[in-house]
Amino acid sequence: MTDSCNSFKRLSQPSHWPPTPAPGAPAHRLVGPLPERAITCKPGSVGRVTATPPATTPASPDVSSSGTRPSDQRPPVSVPPQTPIGRIPVQDVRPVVDHGARPAKSVVDEVFTVSATVFREGHDAVNASVVLVDPQGREVLLPMRCTNEGLNHWEADVAADRVGLWSYRVEGWSDPYGTWEHDATIKVNADVDTELMLEEGARVLERALEEVERTPEQARPLRDAVTGLRDSRRPAQARLHAAIDPLVHAELAARPLRDYVTPSAAHPLLVERERALYGAWYEIFPRSEGATFDEETGRWTSGTLRTATERLPAIAGMGFDVVYLTPVHPIGTTARKGPNNTLDAGPDDPGSPYAIGSPDGGHDAIHPDLGTFEDFDFFVSEAQRHGLEVAMDVALQCSPDHPYVTAHPEWFTTRADGTIAYAENPPKKYQDIYPLNFDNDPPGAYAEMRRMIQVWLDHGVRIFRVDNPHTKPVEFWQWLIQDVSREHPETIWLAEAFTKPAMMHTLAKVGFQQSYTYYAWRNQKWELEEYCRELAGDAAAYMRPSFWPTTHDILTPYMQFGGPTAWKLRAALAATLVPTYGIYAGYELIEHVARPGVEEQIDNEKYQYKDRRWEDYEPGGPKEGHSLAPYLTRLNEIRRAHPALHWLRNLVFHHVDDSNIIAFSKRRTLPDGSEDIVLVVANLDPHSTRESTVHLNMPALGFDFHDTFAAHDLVTDESWHWGEHNYVRLGPAGEPVHVLAIRRF
Repeated sequence: MTDSCNSFKRLSQPSHWPPTPAPGAPAHRLVGPLPERAITCKPGSVGRVTATPPATTPASPDVSSSGTRPSDQRPPVSVPPQTPIGRIPVQDVRPVVDHGARPAKSVVDEVFTVSATVFREGHDAVNASVVLVDPQGREVLLPMRCTNEGLNHWEADVAADRVGLWSYRVEGWSDPYGTWEHDATIKVNADVDTELMLEEGARVLERALEEVERTPEQARPLRDAVTGLRDSRRPAQARLHAAIDPLVHAELAARPLRDYVTPSAAHPLLVERERALYGAWYEIFPRSEGATFDEETGRWTSGTLRTATERLPAIAGMGFDVVYLTPVHPIGTTARKGPNNTLDAGPDDPGSPYAIGSPDGGHDAIHPDLGTFEDFDFFVSEAQRHGLEVAMDVALQCSPDHPYVTAHPEWFTTRADGTIAYAENPPKKYQDIYPLNFDNDPPGAYAEMRRMIQVWLDHGVRIFRVDNPHTKPVEFWQWLIQDVSREHPETIWLAEAFTKPAMMHTLAKVGFQQSYTYYAWRNQKWELEEYCRELAGDAAAYMRPSFWPTTHDILTPYMQFGGPTAWKLRAALAATLVPTYGIYAGYELIEHVARPGVEEQIDNEKYQYKDRRWEDYEPGGPKEGHSLAPYLTRLNEIRRAHPALHWLRNLVFHHVDDSNIIAFSKRRTLPDGSEDIVLVVANLDPHSTRESTVHLNMPALGFDFHDTFAAHDLVTDESWHWGEHNYVRLGPAGEPVHVLAIRRF
């Protein structure tokens, strides 16, 4: 005999089971030990949460296929150190973050999979449901499907429709109707106990009518089935089929008769706004935007927040969603760094904006050269007018001239000789920066950092990019992010933590919505696939990656020597592999020259002004056609037009014969039922044009293996007739990347 999951899947479910509830099905009450609020499932293949409710049935003891109501008596249960396992074991619920100590994450309408192992003794049918609870305590019951009969593995695809703190649990239950259908199908076909089986089916359906509240219209298929089962004038097969009709299946899927309902623990789910998962960032140093150099005096004039505002139309025009500002605060003069990180800064050298603090103020002030808070507010309002959000750089470190140094010396580490320890990452030394010490006066330091963040919240900032969060206590970030979210739950935090995986993952678990990643150093096909599978797998329940091909700190050898092809390729991969990616200003100009001995740009903006003369690259300018701005614009247009690229967990890789060519796809069902499918094929070798064959996982694209489809290149506007196996030629001789929209013929 087969196990219960197997038998139920094979015999008591048609191929479309569980069927979609009828549109507009009214809500019903919950009874038994389940919560008293009503719950429902929005129509569709994916259980989307609505504020409207349905019904379930009592969590009664088990019942045989005879349809007899079981006893209400309860058995004794185990005591610590054992925890009662429940009548129907529900195990290994996922996603669960740190055993439920921290919430799993999603964004509004993002589909993710809840899974569990659910089974029972014997051969009676077992079933499972997910119960989602919204921030107001309303519930929705979603059917699960058995995806691995041998391992009793159950899954349901779910999505929450609004922000807030939700919860979910998995409920395992005995399925009296499924048990009866399985047994009756075998026995009636063999003419064994035929009348008895038909009568027992009628009694099961009568229980379903009695114990689960239904409208007359909803009850009609079940009443008709009871009548058919007891109509002795008809053949036995016809009577049986009256009770296993698709209409009966549909009604019992929407409002099942459930025995022995056994819930798992409730697990928290934090649902956030879409920008927490999806967005294109553009980084600028405000002082460089509008900076000018006087050839006669040899002196620079700093750009300002007002001149930086003039750059916003171009950034928005390229299709970016977020403009990220490096620190805008006063900069210290003690131990100020000169050009290219030298220690001999001249009187006109601006210093590093990460050496924060001077007599002009600290983290709650604006550098006088950049302007005033009125200018900052103007920048924010203009950014919003152009459809951009402003991200603020938070670097919790101080120059020796910061007001904190004299007002709160206890917030720093004092060495044996009485001096304050400056930042070091041997062999690197940062003499212009004092790290904060949060352990000497936690209440005072925590409160001041919270006050400082509030200053920028009050000026319209809702995204913070945090510099080196891994050098501060994790519990500090956990507290700060949660405290800010009480009044501003829309706030997003990006962790710039290029460090060991345990710290990166834990920062995400305690609250950071996004994280920089190792993407810049993952260049080979095998390591990109391995890394992205990790990010799109279990880690996606709490960690959202942000891919940056370069930053003001990072210029890898791949980018130094790969030429324009590498810069196009890495931007395209970053923009399509993950939902959030970022570009550092000047990327479009292919600024590839590194300072000797380090992997960062020469004449780095961290230490000096940079006038890129953007106007030279405009139409009619002397460098027209020498910018990747049109390519970046096209990538962002593609991202906005294709919602499949807004998600992470839908990433699927496909096989390519050449180890230098990578292929992956993303697929998403849209609210109107149509599908958005994007397939990317890229040559990772920026120096050679390569030819190979791509072998597609057709079911992952929604096709049968023999199907063909239209593959439209969204970059070049070319189209091809593709199927399971396809020839490609990519590289510097043409385009390094196909970004293909897939359409059925």
